[in-house]
Amino acid sequence: MAGLKQKREKSTANSLIEFVVIIAVALGLAIVIQAFLVKPYRIPSPSMVPTLDVGQRVLVNRIGTHFGDPSRGDVVVFKPPAGADTHECGIPSEPEDGHACAKPTAKRSSSNFIKRVIGLPGDTLYVRNNRAYINGKPLNEPYINKGTGCDNLCNLPKPITIPPGHFFMMGDNRGESDDSRDWGPVPKKWIIGKAFFTYWPPNRIGTL
Repeated sequence: MAGLKQKREKSTANSLIEFVVIIAVALGLAIVIQAFLVKPYRIPSPSMVPTLDVGQRVLVNRIGTHFGDPSRGDVVVFKPPAGADTHECGIPSEPEDGHACAKPTAKRSSSNFIKRVIGLPGDTLYVRNNRAYINGKPLNEPYINKGTGCDNLCNLPKPITIPPGHFFMMGDNRGESDDSRDWGPVPKKWIIGKAFFTYWPPNRIGTL
């Protein structure tokens, strides 16, 4: 009887250890996945309406940008330049002089932003009536909020050239978006990843 009791106690202890190991491995995998592969983000502002609403949640592929550049039209999460915190361009006279900001401040912000890639390295870009013109032609932008208002960033008719290794970001809700028009293009190394799936709320579940 004593031997049977000891076997049961040993089996219980082994099961407990196995359970703890499984939980630890699962937590470790979750941490690795979020750190290097896929990470969830909550939409903090109306700058991407109607594509993404405030409070909506998306999954971001963190590994894709390590193997290639983002494409025009991708929705990406990134660290903006520190000028995004102070509405400062790396060229002090822009965008007040009619140019979109062509150069970001040297340091990056600690905030996370989510916007759409509009301009690629080497593109010339200007803005008229909230629409982006790339290399002299209006960009097809079915995703923008057609009812958005117009502010001092909706008409920036003087062209800029996107620097090598940088990407120009704009929100879909142009009148409510603090974006590259104000604080400049974003270096590729500050891009965290592409948003590819929305999982909350349930009625908005789907790919982006």
